[in-house]
Amino acid sequence: MNASHISEKELVAIILYISLFFIIVAVALIIFFYFSRKKIIQKELEKIDLILRYQKEQLHAIIVTQEEERKRIAQDLHDDISSKLNIVSLNSHLLTAPNLTEAETAEITENIIALTTKALDNSRKIAHNLLPPVFEKFGLSAGIEELCGEFESSKSVKTHYENKIDFDEKEIDRHLHVFRILQELMNNSIRHGKASEIWISFANIDGINTCDYKDNGVGFDSSNDENQKGLGMKNIDSRISFLQGTIEISSEINNGIVVNFTF
Repeated sequence: MNASHISEKELVAIILYISLFFIIVAVALIIFFYFSRKKIIQKELEKIDLILRYQKEQLHAIIVTQEEERKRIAQDLHDDISSKLNIVSLNSHLLTAPNLTEAETAEITENIIALTTKALDNSRKIAHNLLPPVFEKFGLSAGIEELCGEFESSKSVKTHYENKIDFDEKEIDRHLHVFRILQELMNNSIRHGKASEIWISFANIDGINTCDYKDNGVGFDSSNDENQKGLGMKNIDSRISFLQGTIEISSEINNGIVVNFTF
């Protein structure tokens, strides 16, 4: 009987120890999952914070770019339109002066016509820069062709353009971002790169629209991040983000620039 009684005690003890062991394991697992979950949530919050900061930087870049664009348009309007219209106004008042000879009247009228023609041409250029009519009417490819033609005629640069994509005209709003990216890159190639040749090509690779851009300019050290932090590049990055695309830039000093972006 005694042996049987001790055996039952041992059995109870074993059950208690096993129960205690499982309770400790359960508590340990709860603590582990709690801290793991907390760590995951913290990482998710850090990721969200990083995304928000990136979006904030993008928004700031867009606002700054818009302000710069507004300043440029205001300057163009002041220099090219307002100044000429002021002179037209002065010449118009001269026509009201008494005792004007026929030759003087003809000269003043000629000045008014010439200045008005220049003001009209300049207003068309400003409107064209805001949204090229060819782009709006015929789409991205036609807009790029015209852009290349303009650079060739006014900037003494040779352009090579090739397109293998049939662009959907319904996506014109997205295509405007692509147009502005290329406009910015071409301006940089001329202004900073002193390039004499530019190559642009569009292709669809594995279902992804891709643009390859390169020039033969002076280039820069692309391994130095500071060289890619200008306002123009921030503007390009913002547009790439809107297009949910990617961009890769490589360049070497005296060896031009190569840009590949998707959209």
